[in-house]
Amino acid sequence: VQLVESGGGSVQAGGSLRLSCVASGDSDSACCMGWFRQAPGKEREGVADLDSDGPTYYADSVKGRFTISRDNANNTLYLQMNRLKPEDTAMYYCAADGWDCTGGPTVDAGDFEYWGQGTQVTVSS
Repeated sequence: VQLVESGGGSVQAGGSLRLSCVASGDSDSACCMGWFRQAPGKEREGVADLDSDGPTYYADSVKGRFTISRDNANNTLYLQMNRLKPEDTAMYYCAADGWDCTGGPTVDAGDFEYWGQGTQVTVSS
């Protein structure tokens, strides 16, 4: 599976962005799909993920502001980000795996086999 992200950019605090991730290749290997982010000097953290049953995880820091969704017809994953904050600044990565999402209280990057190259999101105060 190949994943290509787009939609990043620079916005002011309070603004919105929508990230997209187009998946190509074996769609059966993209059952669980999610978004991670990594800020400079910090570990990669899970933002949100979903599978055929819908969203299974949102990080507490983004609940109520970010929405993950998927357009199966176009093999595209989205992350709608509203009310952005400076602390949302990071490189955002799309990830996919052939298994259903774990659905647990946390999400581990090690649970995902396929990764995109990332798209930068910068939020200024």
